[in-house]
Amino acid sequence: MYRKTIKELKDRAVKLGAGESKIIEAKTVKTAEWVRYKCQFGCSGFGESLTCPPHSPTPDRTQKILDSFRKAIIIHCQSRSVVDISKIVLEIEKESFLAGYYKALGMGAGPCRLCEECNLKGNCRHPEDARPSMEACGIDVFSTARSNGFTIDTLDSARCRADYFGLVLIE
Repeated sequence: MYRKTIKELKDRAVKLGAGESKIIEAKTVKTAEWVRYKCQFGCSGFGESLTCPPHSPTPDRTQKILDSFRKAIIIHCQSRSVVDISKIVLEIEKESFLAGYYKALGMGAGPCRLCEECNLKGNCRHPEDARPSMEACGIDVFSTARSNGFTIDTLDSARCRADYFGLVLIE
């Protein structure tokens, strides 16, 4: 017996500051090999965190994980910081687990910001709080968001408020 419904958890994300959240079918989450390539050749944080490629799960491994879930909560924030969405995702993951959804897994956005310098030669210093981003796991965020009714476009300047998405796999 679950202590909260998935709908209550979805609504909780908005109460925590998300602009919007939706319950989606896990099969609508799209993975693609090119996404991690984009991390490698487009992100200055590549390889600098245990939650980023090449340390994060590959698209194939992520797809296998996705295949073991039926539902997910996709969470959208419009912000200047990836920290906001990552905190909300982590809280929804924790609340989901405590509500009886023992398989709950969260993925935020962007590189981890928990440590000034990541402990790449050892274990994560914050495994209870560190989560890989959707894109670090090979998820095509644009395709996934659009196929679930969200509007997302590329930025036309660094001053724009960005669309950040997080995901909590839940069952």
